[in-house]
Amino acid sequence: MAPDLSLPLLRHPVVQAPMAGGASTPELAAAVSGAGGLGMLAAGYKTPEAMYEETRHLRRLTPRPFGVNLFLPQEPVAGPAAVAAYRERLAPEADRYDAALGDTDRGGSDAYDAKVAILLQHPVPLVSFTFGCPEERVLRRFAEAGTSTVVTVTSVDEALTAQDRGAAAVCVQGAEAGGHQGTHHDDPAADGGCRATGLLTLLALVGEAVRLPLVAAGGLMRGSQIAAVLAAGASAAQLGTAFLVCPESGAHAEHKRALTDPLYDRTELTRAFSGRPARALVNRFVREHGPHAPAAYPDVHHLTTGLRRAAGKAGDPQGLALWAGQGHRLARTMPAARLVEVLAGELASARAASTGREVEA
Repeated sequence: MAPDLSLPLLRHPVVQAPMAGGASTPELAAAVSGAGGLGMLAAGYKTPEAMYEETRHLRRLTPRPFGVNLFLPQEPVAGPAAVAAYRERLAPEADRYDAALGDTDRGGSDAYDAKVAILLQHPVPLVSFTFGCPEERVLRRFAEAGTSTVVTVTSVDEALTAQDRGAAAVCVQGAEAGGHQGTHHDDPAADGGCRATGLLTLLALVGEAVRLPLVAAGGLMRGSQIAAVLAAGASAAQLGTAFLVCPESGAHAEHKRALTDPLYDRTELTRAFSGRPARALVNRFVREHGPHAPAAYPDVHHLTTGLRRAAGKAGDPQGLALWAGQGHRLARTMPAARLVEVLAGELASARAASTGREVEA
């Protein structure tokens, strides 16, 4: 049996994924935690001060455990010339939306050190990390502060690094997951998903390699799927797309509508909006620019920020980053707390069916 996460008061093995860019609000995290799951805040792209204020707001909304996700510092793989060429390509988009292309000379630290310092001074129950694994001393300091740490991994090697450095758990992210792939090293040779591994296979591989609790992530939308990953060795399941359509989510209304719109019938990994592979619904922007986007995160993210905001203001989903997992058509519009309850009920039913027992009313 997989070891448990150190999360007191967690009644259901349901983690709301930290979705950077505005979708993960304190209200969403509070609703999920209040219903017995684990709500998460996304610190990516926020200032340290904004992150701190969100944690304070969330504490006022719920006394239950929650987590905060940090991005590890990044440097573009492609050089300035490639970014300049992409800027030139996007010039017509700037004209289309009457928006300025962003400044790419902003560095890739995402104020990581300052955010770590704040979370050590004002500890939260859990901190997770994406795009890499912190140094051993950082993970040790969080443990000393009473904070559980989770490192997002997409391979056995990444999981072994997290274990060696002292992470409390790993979030095993399969290729089905929406949004950014949390790979520790951006490898343009892997574009197209040819080296990405599906969740159940990756769970088995990582589960045999490390002795840490596993949080499963990637395309999960139903309680029966949660039952499957728990049976495969996970301690909990992390869902993002399932919570995007909840009223507490800060996702754009057009993004929410697109998730179940038959017009958007598939997803793909694209660098079009950020310069790093991320799974999104295929829209005009992905089709036209995805094949030409350089491996230059976060430069491309900053370059397209104004375009995405202008597309949102215009109500044009064809210019939005419509992050979505492969199970997006299964999204259900309901309050987040209710969704946790429904997932927990489906999980109980699936477990009972597997043992031949009836679920008590």
